[in-house]
Amino acid sequence: METFIRSLLVTLVLAAIGVIGPMASVVLAQEMLDTLDPHVHHHMMQMPETTRRMAEYTVPQISLVRDDGKSVSLPDELNDGRPVILNFIYTTCTAVCPLVSQTISQLQLKLGADRDRVHLVSISIDPEQDTPARLAAYAKKYDAGPEWQHYTGTVAASNATQRAFDAYRGDKMNHTPVTFLRAAPDKAWIRIDGFATADDLLAEVRNMIKLTESNSEHAHATP
Repeated sequence: METFIRSLLVTLVLAAIGVIGPMASVVLAQEMLDTLDPHVHHHMMQMPETTRRMAEYTVPQISLVRDDGKSVSLPDELNDGRPVILNFIYTTCTAVCPLVSQTISQLQLKLGADRDRVHLVSISIDPEQDTPARLAAYAKKYDAGPEWQHYTGTVAASNATQRAFDAYRGDKMNHTPVTFLRAAPDKAWIRIDGFATADDLLAEVRNMIKLTESNSEHAHATP
């Protein structure tokens, strides 16, 4: 996907400076689009508008399996003291998931030294196929650090988690991009529908870190 975008940009630049004509650039761009996976092409042509809103969700008391093979409590994983960014993916996805996973990968780089202060959580919506080993390989593909963990489990557990966050769409092919952020267990979730950028998420994270630091200072100052 990244290679395609670079190639498309090069084509447009060549047209702009007159190396190739506008008609040639249109033909080349169309040829590149025709080489795309149909699902990627579909989502590029119908990029949903990004919307942000606050929401209240109750994290279900269920167990998931982390990409290191360990069974864990979902509430415990989300309540480890760090701000959380959560999304839903599956490893064979060719449209939505590569884009959102690449965004999280870029976010890690932008966070720099603060990356370990945030817990990044990706939960599979295809647990029958996504074993811990497959998720570990997927995580490696996107250079996931120790702060970014991937989870699978039973179909029932995955579906219950999706429903708890109003993200269940029945069939994995109906999967839509949505990202959930929360500063602390007693705070509301921020829900971003659509393809949020790494800079969008970075701004949210910076605000969440400031909020947790402010709350911590207030708690220590209270007699």
